[in-house]
Order: sequence, then C-alpha cells, then structure tokens
Amino acid sequence: MTENPNQPREYDAVKGGQNPPPLDAAVLGGISGVKSRLASPIVEVKIAALSEALKYGDAGLDLIIGVLQDESMAVKLAAYSLLKDRDEPKIKQQLQNYLPIFEFDVITVDAEGKENSRHTSSARFFPEDLGNGVVLEMVYIPGGTFMMGSPATEEGRDSCESPQHQVTVPAFFAGKYLITQAQWQAEMENNPSCFKGEKRPVECVLWQDAVEFCGKLSQKTGKKYRLLSEAEWEYACRAGTTTPFHFGETITSQLVNYYGDNPYAKAPKGLYRGQTTDVGSFPPNAFGLYDMHGNVWEWCSDRWNSNYKGAPTDGSSWETGTSEYLVLRGGSWIYDAANCRSAYRVWMAADYRWWSTGFRVAVASVSP
Repeated sequence: MTENPNQPREYDAVKGGQNPPPLDAAVLGGISGVKSRLASPIVEVKIAALSEALKYGDAGLDLIIGVLQDESMAVKLAAYSLLKDRDEPKIKQQLQNYLPIFEFDVITVDAEGKENSRHTSSARFFPEDLGNGVVLEMVYIPGGTFMMGSPATEEGRDSCESPQHQVTVPAFFAGKYLITQAQWQAEMENNPSCFKGEKRPVECVLWQDAVEFCGKLSQKTGKKYRLLSEAEWEYACRAGTTTPFHFGETITSQLVNYYGDNPYAKAPKGLYRGQTTDVGSFPPNAFGLYDMHGNVWEWCSDRWNSNYKGAPTDGSSWETGTSEYLVLRGGSWIYDAANCRSAYRVWMAADYRWWSTGFRVAVASVSP
C-alpha cells in the first residue's frame, strides 16, 4: 500500500472542531498543514505559515500568491515580501495586480542647479481609501543599508549630523505625499492649516496631533500607521544618493519649494513663494516620494539627541534620552536651501504649532 504524503503521520496533531490552533501548537503536516493554517482567522498564524509554504515548490508558491487576496493587509504584505524578489513570470504578473506601479521622472542637477540627468523610474504602491473620494497612496520603500548623517566636507553641515554611521532599514511603506488637508479632514474633521487648500499639506500640526491622526487611521484600516523614524526618513529621502540632496549637489526653486533667495552651492537665486504648494507639484526622488525637500517640515517619531552617538543602527525610532523635543526633517517653504538637505535635522517642542510643520505617514511592510 502506497503511503499518502498528505495524510497525517502518527505524531502529527490534526486540527479539529471550529477553534483555530494556538500559534505555537502542532498542526497537520505537509502542504495540507500550510493550507490549514492559512485558513486560520489569526493573522500571526497565517504569516507564520507563509514562510513554510516556500518549502513546497510551485504548490507552495501558488498558496502564497493566493494570499495576496487575503482580507488582512498585514497578511498580504507578508506574502508580497516573500514574492517580491522572485523572477517567475506568473509571480511578477500577480504582483503587478496586487501592487500597482506608477512611473515618474528622476532628475539630478549639478552644483549650479543645471539638470545633468533625467530617467524614467517606477515604484509600487497601494491606495488607502479614506472615504468621500479621498485616497492616501503608500509607496513601497525597499529595505537597505545607508550612511546616515553628513560627511565633514558637506557645505552647511552641523555637528548634530555626525558621526556618520551605517544604518540598515527594513522595508516599509511611506506616504507618497505629505499628508494633505483633505486627508487630515477625512480623519480629524478640522483643518488647522494657515494656507488653505485640499491638496496642500496640512500644517500648524502639533506632534501629538500627528500621532493622533496615525491612531485614527490605524483604527479605520486595521494597519499600524505611524510617523517615520528619523533613520527611515533620511533613508527614504536619499533614495540611494549620497549627495546633499536627492536631486544632487543643490536644489532650485523649479525643483523645491524653499526660500529661493538663499540658494546652495553655486545655484542662482530663485523664486520665493512665501507659502505652501500643492503636494506633487515638484519632481519626486528615486523611490517615488514627493516633497522630501521643502514645502513643510516633517515630524518624525524620535526624541531629539544632539548627535548620533549611541543612535540605533536598525532603522528604529530613537526614543531614549532626556530631551522633551522631537525631530523635524526636510526643510520648508520659508527656510534656506541648506536647511532642506537630506542630512539636516532640527528640533521642536511637541506642543508648538507652526505654519511650516506637517508630516507624512509610514506603515510596516509585514506588521499588522
């Protein structure tokens, strides 16, 4: 008699009744066991089963592809994380259906602000429906390692940007744009902004307000939305570059909304708009993120530390220390070009409301 490999062996525990097994319990073995756990209502059980599915070749891959349609975004993102680097045509097609792609031009300039390269790139994202036609687009940021901070030779650098240190950032999703006034109103039902406009970034936002917005968004969607850590922010801003700006050696007022009367490097003076601009008005970086330089400052989750001695190297938020201040990144419409550099950092009290301060949100790639 031929043994059926899908039947439980004498030492396998078989799921029975309607109650799901505990996370660490023994379950039906083989591919049938994976299927059983993927049918569980418990998110952690499903995510644990996904990695085991890879052991079963094409049959396991088919199960993981099927999970891209799961109702839990955490489970879908876990499946996506396992599939994203595979080259099989059927997988690439399924990922295209799961996470749509948008295309954009990536621009770099020289020290005089003259364009020296332009190429088309693309990024994956998922849309978050906030209701009443308001959508939040979250862009996939691949994990990687970078040097955080500025080198000693960088013009305009401050001691708080040192020591330069290597940081490894796990994959995550970041807001394609700064949180807009329309998105803010969809969750908070008010608008503190000085410069009104649905597509303009929300500003005059307290740090606590931004955290509250993330909490409301998390409750609505079932995902864990949050502010970016400072390391995530700089990694996402640089998008693989090591220059002062992701645009290159400088910026211009055609690329960034900043105080154009005070340029950087050899760039000429430019336009000073004196107010915020609609998100998406200027070219993005190589990750597909807009307004990482200028427009409004962005709250991060970290407490302020005056240098990077003892800073985390895993991309996590640095929340230890005695400072009551929180970190801001990116510069703004009212600040000089040097203050918009990728490495530039500044602090502000959590309860200070300012017409130059907003934020964008993040969500982890696999966590609920």
